[in-house]
Amino acid sequence: MSGASAIRFTWLNGLDIAHLAMTDEEILAAVEGGLLAQGQGQTVIEPRMHLTPDPAFRGHFNVLRGYVAPLDLAGVKIVGDYVDNWQKGLPSEMALLNLFDPRTGMPVAILDATAITEMRTGALTALGARYLARKASKILGHVGARGTSYWNIRLLDRLFDFTEIRVHSRRKESRESFARTLEQYLGKKIIVTEDWRSCLEGADIMVEASRLEEREEIFKTAWIKKGACVIPYGTVSALELSMTQFMDKIVIDDFSQFRAGKFGALRPHIDAGVISEANVHGELAQIVAGKKPGRESDDETILFWHRGLSLSDIALGAAMLDKAKKLGIGQTLVYA
Repeated sequence: MSGASAIRFTWLNGLDIAHLAMTDEEILAAVEGGLLAQGQGQTVIEPRMHLTPDPAFRGHFNVLRGYVAPLDLAGVKIVGDYVDNWQKGLPSEMALLNLFDPRTGMPVAILDATAITEMRTGALTALGARYLARKASKILGHVGARGTSYWNIRLLDRLFDFTEIRVHSRRKESRESFARTLEQYLGKKIIVTEDWRSCLEGADIMVEASRLEEREEIFKTAWIKKGACVIPYGTVSALELSMTQFMDKIVIDDFSQFRAGKFGALRPHIDAGVISEANVHGELAQIVAGKKPGRESDDETILFWHRGLSLSDIALGAAMLDKAKKLGIGQTLVYA
């Protein structure tokens, strides 16, 4: 094919994504739009798949797939998750998002999705808190300092304007550098803690985004105060098995991902039979769509578990494509 009949698609690289300068409001609106479509039954989502090339490499690939009818887009994202990349000066998570015309299968765009992954994860955390945390929440405890952690805190603070933000991560230099970055952007003091307990105990919103190599029950149920919102999404669970029994509501991002896979904060609880679909309140998307209630009182203690939605990637990718077109950013490539 050539000329007018050539198949073309858009390529947005990392620099292009940065030049878009997506605002907090644009990110939140895009991801919430994806949740609304999911809650209204206008999407297809398949459980993520994993590829581990060699356990010695200490990493794996996540493959996420979905379709969002209101956006007229299908998408596949491949993201590498390699825990030792920091030692090589590389991000631990790097990704590509492929968007397609769902009616013909033709490529629409390829986007560097490293920042998309971080932004949409932070947006899902923040939107979960918007619907499930007490509106007067003022203390945030956050374990983890990877790329998604920055967007967790940035977008959560946009919604709640915390008076106290505590952070912790395994490496001292990592958590201190993370705190400086947050202080520079947010313009407020960040408390760097030496351990999990001093970071999380008594916080209104508790986020666990750790990178454990093997399961360890570090996050204690006893640290959770009545009325708190707990949001864990570490790949390897850090939660005590007793934690789910303490909750008034458990909300997830997607039932198909609840049923499948070997990773995630609640996977040990599912495998042990202490939690099942029967005692899950529902998906966040159902709450966004008004089909189920979110928080109904300040006394409710609520856990929101998200594994990450391909729909969020597609929705944010679509918003970026729209903005790139208006600003003349990106390259048009010829496929065939």
